[in-house]
Amino acid sequence: MFTIAIHGGAGTLSKSAMTTEKEKAYHTALQAALQAAKIILENGGEALNAVEVAVIGLENCPLFNAGKGAVFNHNGEHELDASIMCGKNNAGGAVAGLKHIANPIALAKMVLQKSQHVMLMGDGAEQFAKENGVELVDQKYFYNEFRYQQWQKIKDENTFALDHSVEIKNPKMGTVGAVAVDVHGNLAAATSTGGMTNKKWGRVGDTSILGAGTYASNATCAVSCTGHGEFFIEQVVAYDVHCLMLYKNLSLQQATEFVVMDKLKKLNAEGGLIAVDKNGNHSLVFNSEGMYRAYFNSNQNKVVSKIY
Repeated sequence: MFTIAIHGGAGTLSKSAMTTEKEKAYHTALQAALQAAKIILENGGEALNAVEVAVIGLENCPLFNAGKGAVFNHNGEHELDASIMCGKNNAGGAVAGLKHIANPIALAKMVLQKSQHVMLMGDGAEQFAKENGVELVDQKYFYNEFRYQQWQKIKDENTFALDHSVEIKNPKMGTVGAVAVDVHGNLAAATSTGGMTNKKWGRVGDTSILGAGTYASNATCAVSCTGHGEFFIEQVVAYDVHCLMLYKNLSLQQATEFVVMDKLKKLNAEGGLIAVDKNGNHSLVFNSEGMYRAYFNSNQNKVVSKIY
């Protein structure tokens, strides 16, 4: 038995702005990323590799605010964050403030496996990448006309927006992630983002912070979050789900529903998360209008992708 779930961010295009063509494009991208991870898991592969491959698929798709589709910061550049965690040994790797790495999640995994550290940032992270044979890309690689126009609308304002778009009802979310449990009972989680449109001062959100945006433990669950990062950091959202299961004996669904639909909602913090537990159960919970998401459970034997 195995389960894989992915998300492409909460805060979707509003239903009024979602055309048939756009909806098909999102479903196709989600299903392609899920399928790549599914192949690994059904062949007995590790959850850690599956979540990496799924997130790489989403990073390579300009529809999502990660990798190729990353938004512009205040300086007209792209800064990317990511993290990955293995539930078997609670080992994690994270990167922040990357400007020349096409697939931040792959570098985060490299930090986990090839360094003695948990988090690397900025120039140092990219030096580590070069020393380990990772090819750096020009900032032009991340250019996307849609993202550029998003930035143009607010670049002269003293404000920022998370995955800003006038078409998005609540433009506060933009992240991708994956969680999985493999046939060996091991869990893993991975998350990647381009952050906020027009962000300043090297701002880093929850995505690259283990326990806030990403967490995995074989004792309980694997979690990947999407939402307003500041709230998710302050509330240690991903770890909170784990704690509610471990210390309060809540089920996966009970824990995720409480954190997202009660705790975060009381703070007016919109967003969501995806999670799987050690028994293969999955939970895809959000308090925004929608969340790009998909999952596959080997017992059900079907790929399901949803937006709202």
